[in-house]
Amino acid sequence: MTTRVLAAGDHFVLNRLLVDAVRAETSAELEFTELTLPWPVVPFGRVAEVDEASGTEDELIEALQGVQVCVTQMAPLTRRVLEACPDLRFFGVSRGGPVNANLEAATEHGVAVAFAPGRNAAATAEHTLGMIMAAVRRIPQTHSDLHAGQWRGDYYRYEDVGPEIEGSTVGLVGYGAVGSRVARMLNALGARVLVHDPYATDLGDVAELVPLDELLSRAQILSLHARVTPETTGMIGAAELAALPEGAVVVNCARGALLDYDALCDALDKGHLYAAACDVFPEEPIPAGSRLLTTPNLTVTPHLAGASKQTAMNAARILAKDVARHLKGEPLLHCANPEVLKTK
Repeated sequence: MTTRVLAAGDHFVLNRLLVDAVRAETSAELEFTELTLPWPVVPFGRVAEVDEASGTEDELIEALQGVQVCVTQMAPLTRRVLEACPDLRFFGVSRGGPVNANLEAATEHGVAVAFAPGRNAAATAEHTLGMIMAAVRRIPQTHSDLHAGQWRGDYYRYEDVGPEIEGSTVGLVGYGAVGSRVARMLNALGARVLVHDPYATDLGDVAELVPLDELLSRAQILSLHARVTPETTGMIGAAELAALPEGAVVVNCARGALLDYDALCDALDKGHLYAAACDVFPEEPIPAGSRLLTTPNLTVTPHLAGASKQTAMNAARILAKDVARHLKGEPLLHCANPEVLKTK
């Protein structure tokens, strides 16, 4: 029996990557159709009740007619889509979390939702290290000045230079797939690495596990790697930034909700922080007129820490393994709504 599969890729996780990965994982008889979503050329946004989605419900409904399996990164799996597509049984989201899928409605309709944890861990860790270096050495600012025709020797003044990573104390909040990689990189560069993570246990010789207040009091560089939960939302605010040593550096390549950005800008304006670098923000794209675009010594990148060719390929490969398991009737490796499997 032929299984109809929709590859709803975009301009990052390409349809050909999804199709090739699924074909490599299974010998089942498959019939592929394709839909190309506009992200990242067009920013993602909220579609009906789901977040960070690309494309429309109408185009997805049309493409899913008669389809049993869908592999995508950004397509919106909404209640309306599910109600209009009764043949769908598997919806694979090639991201670290399926925020663009209504899990409750998927479970009600008997649709298993899979995702791809860890797909961008290496890329995000490398970008974090780059952002740390950019902040402590003020690379973006000096680059812009030089392009503007200014050879500014005053950057060499003692009070204007930053610390070296070697010998510095770096605090990491979160020690998952990304944080643990950053810790190993920093350890190799000769930094003293502190970690706060209530779920971490044995860190070996790479880092020291400490309470958050101790980490904040000691960290010359603070880098955030926690997941967003009710407990971690806004966990780094004015009081926590004030607890950092004078001249500290703050880096956030995790999630915007972890950090109070007004407090960050205040700490930079007052000179308590030497610099900061962020790849994620409370509102994306950053609104025109935001302080984030004018606050000095703040390096920003447009949420692309995970942007690498390997991330796109990893995303397709991780997802394809669960497509193959679904077709064989085996338990999924990364199912976001495992309760749906109990009813099958």
